[in-house]
Amino acid sequence: MLLHHDIVLLLSVQFERMRGMDSVRVLAQRLATQRLSSAPLPRAADAVRLLTCVQSQERDHAFFSLGLRTRRSTYAAVRREHDSGAFLRTHILRPTWHFVAPEDLRWVLALTSPRVLSGMAGRHRQLGLDDTHRLDSGLSLLAELLAGRNHLTRAEIGEAFVGRGSSIEPGQQLGHLLIVAELQGLVCSGPQKGVHHSYALVDEVVPPTRARDLDEALVELVRRFFTSHGPATIKDFTRWSSLTVAGTKEALAQLGGELACEDVDGTPHWFDPSVVPRRSPAAPAAYLFPVYDEAVLTYPTVNFPTAPDHPFAKHPDPFWARVVLDQQNVGLWKRTVRGGEVEVDVRLALSVDDRGREAVRLAAQRLAGFLELELRYLEDHHTPHIWRG
Repeated sequence: MLLHHDIVLLLSVQFERMRGMDSVRVLAQRLATQRLSSAPLPRAADAVRLLTCVQSQERDHAFFSLGLRTRRSTYAAVRREHDSGAFLRTHILRPTWHFVAPEDLRWVLALTSPRVLSGMAGRHRQLGLDDTHRLDSGLSLLAELLAGRNHLTRAEIGEAFVGRGSSIEPGQQLGHLLIVAELQGLVCSGPQKGVHHSYALVDEVVPPTRARDLDEALVELVRRFFTSHGPATIKDFTRWSSLTVAGTKEALAQLGGELACEDVDGTPHWFDPSVVPRRSPAAPAAYLFPVYDEAVLTYPTVNFPTAPDHPFAKHPDPFWARVVLDQQNVGLWKRTVRGGEVEVDVRLALSVDDRGREAVRLAAQRLAGFLELELRYLEDHHTPHIWRG
């Protein structure tokens, strides 16, 4: 364990080595590091391992996020990987869904779940899940129902709980029980059942893995984040991981010279200089990023600048995502699947020229190819109607 003055000294040495980096270079390097503009990875599971945890509450959109980073670029191929257990979907890192590699599941949960569960304690009191007997009996029944690789959906679990006379009621109470079970490492995803998520017992689908002590785990998670998401700030990491600033600084100090640190508008940004891939000549100019993509969600400080005539929605909307062209946020997009086609509705800033509009259309075509559907492409510049839910 490093003392406070050791941490300050080591971080000061790193800061003195900074040469300065502008936001344009930061954004370009992130796209390459995340394999969006550099050579794609072979499989979706490789992208999950690179990023460690990939936010995925909108599962099908998150599948496309993986497809953007890999050569296996169809929905069906990514789903087959998921259903085979090559990567998992569970509540981890923060109180929301993420993809994670099986070998990373247990140690990341052990490191991050205590803070996540502590943050959810108030809601659990409201739901009666602070009753230890009720919670434990619900978890025991859940384990019994899933035993023997009997993968069940939430609806099927709810029906079984009612049939057994459980005090855990379907709805919010059951939903939060399942989150607790995931955060405790009892359950994770099984294969999809139609369009529905299913649950499996972790110990039945994840091979045994080496335990890490918490200091080792923290250093490893910090290393992984800045290697796969860098250049990034301490604030970016703490938002992503739910961990503390103090712990992050200590881990960075223990890493010493493994990571480089450069100044961007007065803020230190960390990255691994040994693993920055080169931009591919075939890299696209435009991206239709899903709402929760790691390239846009992770960075509250330095993100893609917005075009002055951007057709903003008046309020945040979970169905309209960012159009990024030449590292600038130039519009919004959403998709609707109907039969054998996908309708992609794009709202672009008027300042986007013909070359840019064609690049965006090609990005929409890439989505249609991923889904193996015909493309119906709609383009406008007006502010979209937003969801009122």
